Amino acid sequence: MKIKPEQLSGQLKKGLAPIYLITGDEPLISEESSDLLRATLQKQGFSEREVMHVDASFNWEYLLECANALSLFAEKKVIELRLGSQKLNKAASQILQQYLANPAPDNVVLMLADKLDSGVKKSAWFKSVEQHGVVVEIWPIDSAQLPQWLRNRASSLGLTLDKDATQLLSDRVEGNLLAAKQELDKLSLLYPGQTLNADAVIEAVSDSSRYDIYGLTDAAVQGQAARTQKILQVLRQEGTEPPVLLWALSREIRSLLTIQQGLSNGVPYDTLCQRERIWGKRKQQMRQAANRSPATLLMAQLERCFHIDQMIKGARPGDLWLELSSISLALAGQPLHLPG
Repeated sequence: MKIKPEQLSGQLKKGLAPIYLITGDEPLISEESSDLLRATLQKQGFSEREVMHVDASFNWEYLLECANALSLFAEKKVIELRLGSQKLNKAASQILQQYLANPAPDNVVLMLADKLDSGVKKSAWFKSVEQHGVVVEIWPIDSAQLPQWLRNRASSLGLTLDKDATQLLSDRVEGNLLAAKQELDKLSLLYPGQTLNADAVIEAVSDSSRYDIYGLTDAAVQGQAARTQKILQVLRQEGTEPPVLLWALSREIRSLLTIQQGLSNGVPYDTLCQRERIWGKRKQQMRQAANRSPATLLMAQLERCFHIDQMIKGARPGDLWLELSSISLALAGQPLHLPG
């Protein structure tokens, strides 16, 4: 069975399936769907959880061993398979199909995967999951859908956004739902139960921007290395989600590369700023950053962003916060020379 994320709650009330596959490239919705499923299973006695990170060397036979193993601590168990972008070969596909043909009654398998291409959706293992379980397919919220998503999310927090406030937030988060969530959570604490206009949002932003993701990128772009690290430390202590930081930093890197390429091709700087949505005093700051940052350095940091994304998904070892620190320092003009 294939359902949308908003249908998951109702589907869980009808009973549990032996396997759930949550797939898509929208981290917030994927995380919230997974959390809803885990919470439901916890309430129904699935008190043990085993997490498996699937890579090219993963032994799929272990899935069968884990499913058949008797636990000393719990009668019901959640087996969580984190696929990321990893694809299943023929042997893995056969083992998964073998399991689904006769699933362990006291186990539920949760598979988490990035967006799956059309070829995977035609595979035998995917069709078996669809037949025996539930596939939650997550699609990105596009720019046309984002304002309504923001209004709905705000309403669930007891807030009302007027048209201008909604548009301001849409421009600010640029489609990143994790960033949108954090902005709305912050506004709900500052203005509980209120109707907000653009002025209220701007005021909240200016009051807190010293230590938010935008303060981080502003400090980095302005070459303030010490301040960049201080803000990063505060954000870590406050529990800011690493994917949000990664999004903000990688966005700045891509903008700087676009500016460099555009200027080298004779594109007027004001035109580039309009395309990249760079306004006010940031125009001069971004131009200075583009001038001082070699393209080779920026490309290397963009590659590190890919590595961090793999770390977040559990597909690559490493110190997540050290890597984020390295990228922010590189943007500020003082790169760390880390291995890899």
